[in-house]
Formats: sequence, structure tokens, C-alpha cells
Amino acid sequence: MNLAAATNESLAEMSNVLIYSSMAVYTLAFLAHIAEWVLGSRSRVGRTAAALTPARTAAPAAVPQVKAAGGTAVLDRPKVVTRSAGGARDVPDGPGAAGGDEQGDLYGRIAVSLTTLAFLVEAAGVVTRAISVQRAPWGNMYEFSTTFSTVAVGAYLGFLLARKNVRWMGLPLVTTVLLDLGIATTWLYTESDQLVPALHSYWLWIHVSTAIFCGAVFYLGAVATLLYLFRDSYESKLAGGGSPSAFARSVLERLPAAASLDKFAYRVNAAIFPLWTFTIIAGAIWAGDAWGRYWGWDAKEVWSFITWVAYAAYLHARATAGWKGRKAAYIALIAFACFLFNYYGVNIFVNSKHSYAGV
Repeated sequence: MNLAAATNESLAEMSNVLIYSSMAVYTLAFLAHIAEWVLGSRSRVGRTAAALTPARTAAPAAVPQVKAAGGTAVLDRPKVVTRSAGGARDVPDGPGAAGGDEQGDLYGRIAVSLTTLAFLVEAAGVVTRAISVQRAPWGNMYEFSTTFSTVAVGAYLGFLLARKNVRWMGLPLVTTVLLDLGIATTWLYTESDQLVPALHSYWLWIHVSTAIFCGAVFYLGAVATLLYLFRDSYESKLAGGGSPSAFARSVLERLPAAASLDKFAYRVNAAIFPLWTFTIIAGAIWAGDAWGRYWGWDAKEVWSFITWVAYAAYLHARATAGWKGRKAAYIALIAFACFLFNYYGVNIFVNSKHSYAGV
């Protein structure tokens, strides 16, 4: 790598424009998702309450027919019944953010289309940033943040392409991406420039790219885990004869069943955990090449290992009968909090050898 390579200022400026443009499109996607949730029909909610009513639990899971509700056509979608993590109740998956309503579903499709467009624009901004300096576009926290949000949205769209029912994640995802990009462009922005010699290694492509991908998937798992806790609490309240608020019914009835959310979170965390293990090993090998030692108890190294231990504890808890469900979910959220602290806290508040990359 030529350390004296000049930065292409025109491409760097184009990258900035593309990132800001993607934020504008993400904002439109956010509004479309809001419309999907607000304008989606409520005629299909209440299925969990019906499933937990003793007089109706013995009835077979029927397939809803196309019908008119208040003059609005309702989509024909199957009722999916799953078993909760604790195995104590069978409840149906919610009909989705749109509530099975054609108008709400239309806004949802618009939201996904806008999210896809924003993803492409943001990805172009990341690639343009890389070309402007002829290196990997994750040499500082600004670049890491923009790449991280791009990969997170890409993973979400990948699940949609695989026909997985994850559109319920669209609103929290777009909200978080806007927050991430707002922080990146406001407080973390760093001019496009060359890196210090220690970072000029092919391990920058391997180690940091895997860390970004792992973090993006861990984020999707954390969103599902958090929603699982809300949905499980809602189901428990209904099972105990309680009466949740109208807002809780309107929102939580549209989500997948707690069991489905719990299963999704577990699968994505379990699938990405081996790659996180590789990320730590790759970082140690890079440290050996750059600093002459594989492990030096640097803050970034320590918190990467703490994150690994936390996720290992979560996976172990999932395999232990007494720790399934909510207890394991709390561990998963603690593990993701460790990842976030390793990402933001260590870089900003702790003196570390990894600080040479700049904020």
C-alpha cells in the first residue's frame, strides 16, 4: 500500500453527499413504517387473547378467509401456532405490522422499498469513501458506523429475500440506523485520509469486516430479544387473566409469538457466534504481526473477550432447562451491551492501543 497515496477529495465529498442522501431516504422509510403500524387494520389483532382463552384453545388453527372489515379488504394469511420457550402455552404469530390490512400492507411495502433504496445509496457512499483513499472503508469510528449500519440493513433485507417474516423489525431497525448515522455524521465524522502504518495490513479487511458483520447480526438478535421480552410479558398477562392496555394490544398483537421471537434471536446469535470467535482470533494474529504479541490485555481485547464470554453464557443458558426464556434473554441483552461498550465506550472513554485509528 502506498502510504503517500493522495485522497481523492471529489470522491470523498461524493461519499458524504451519498451518506446524507441515504439518511433522507431512511427518514421517508421511517415515516412509511409508522404509517404501516398506525394505519394497519386492527380487526385481526386479539388472536393471542383468543388462543389463551380456555374455551377456544382446543379449536383447530383455522386459516382466515378473505373478508371485508369496515369496507377494507383483509388479506388471506395462515394462522401460525407455535409453542413458547417454556412450553407452557400455544399462541399464534401476530398478523404483522400491517395487521393483515391491504392499506397497511401497502405502506409496509413502500417502507421496504425505501429501505432498500436507502441501503443502496448508503452502500454507494461506503464504497465511494473506500475508493477515495484506496483502502478498506473502516479505518475509524465514522467509517465503522456507516459500514455497520449498511451491513445491518443488508442482513435484514437478506432475511426478507429469504422469505423470512421479519418485516416487524423494519421500524426499530430504521430508527436505529438513523440514530447511528446521526451520531456518525455529527460527532464521529473524520476526514477521508490515509491510515497509520500499523493499519496497513490485509488483516484490516479480515478482522474488522468480520467484527462489523458479527455486530450487525448481533444487533438483529438483540432487537428480537427485546421484543420477545415485551411479547412474553404480554402473553403471560393474558394467560393470567390480566387485561393489557389498548396500546399494548394494538402493538404487541401484531408481533410474532414470543416463541417465534425467542427462536429467531437464538438462531441468529448461535449462527454468528463461531464467526465472532474467529474475529477475536484474527485480531490476536494481527496483534502478533503489528505489535509482536498476540495478547496484551488492551481494553479492546479485553472487552472483545468479555463479549465472547457473555454470548457463550447465553448459548449455554439456552441449553439449560432452568435458564431458558426470559433469563437467557437478559443474558443476551447484557452480551450485546458489552459489544456496544466495546464499540463506543472503549474507543471514546478508554485509552487503548486501538485508539490510533482516531475517532
